[in-house]
Amino acid sequence: MLSFLFTLSLLLQPPASPDLDWKKAEAAHLKNIKQLTSDFVRAGEGYFSPDGKQIIYQAEEKGTGNPFYQIFIQDLESGRYRKISPGQGRTTCAFFRPDGKKIIFASSHTDPEVKKTQEEEFKRREEDAKTGRRRRYSWDFDPYMQIYEADLDGTKLKNLTNSKGYNAEGSYSSDGKHIVFCSNRDGHLNLYIMDADGGNVRKLTNTPNCYNGGPFFSPDGKKVIFRSDRKEKDRLQLYVINSDGTGEKALTNNDKWVYWAPYWYKDGQHIIYTAADHSDETKRPNYDIYWMNIETGKTTRLTYAPGQDVLPVFSPDCTKILWTSSRDGRSPTQLYIADFVKP
Repeated sequence: MLSFLFTLSLLLQPPASPDLDWKKAEAAHLKNIKQLTSDFVRAGEGYFSPDGKQIIYQAEEKGTGNPFYQIFIQDLESGRYRKISPGQGRTTCAFFRPDGKKIIFASSHTDPEVKKTQEEEFKRREEDAKTGRRRRYSWDFDPYMQIYEADLDGTKLKNLTNSKGYNAEGSYSSDGKHIVFCSNRDGHLNLYIMDADGGNVRKLTNTPNCYNGGPFFSPDGKKVIFRSDRKEKDRLQLYVINSDGTGEKALTNNDKWVYWAPYWYKDGQHIIYTAADHSDETKRPNYDIYWMNIETGKTTRLTYAPGQDVLPVFSPDCTKILWTSSRDGRSPTQLYIADFVKP
């Protein structure tokens, strides 16, 4: 399995630094920062509904017998949330359809040994607690992961991918007609585009022995932004490609850093993303959120917290950002929201 070098585990967080006035540094571009989730063991990777009134995200519940993420929809005004995934196995990468009537997410709940998989994870955690072992975070490309469509209450579940192997990391085009996603159906982790009903699947990238993932269509649907470790294993870099498979371009090219989680701004010329310096192997990298002009390459750092700040996304009108963070460097990851001031 391909192992990402980023770490979201609270055990791997660096201690908070009293020397950096990080809140003042963040105030230039992030206003009214607010924590949105707290009832979970951990929560993250959230996305806004098309009307900006709800978010969909993954979270680990307490006391359910399942240590893996499930999918939830939460009302931003009231804070009320509901689980909409099956409740078994792993789930990830949920996304609203642009008309707001359906959602997609990836799930491994059809794994015939799903209970065993969950029990094994709990045993690993118990062993780690006893021995003091600190496991580096790694993403498991579950071979039973499929992309499903569902109503907003989780009913009318429909498998859209129906292909052996890992199928996840899906998101819609702005017109709702297409979904771009990651799959290893050909033996390698490449990007694919399919019609919203699961038909007419075509390969977008074709690079063997590496990972291509985390794709999102540009606002006009003409491009796809994604991450890949084709330059060096595990050292993720950012790329953009035309949605017909032509014109691929690397946006980053520094193998001392790891870049991931790119997301488009409404003008199609800027992105936000997550990055960290891995040049000093004696230090634990701390991930922060950055802003980039994809034409000029000019970047601006947005977060400075002592904890990890990852997986940023914009609200539909791009006046807010939503992201996953431990903020203080000691707490489990939760979802945060802030008003966004463009650099």
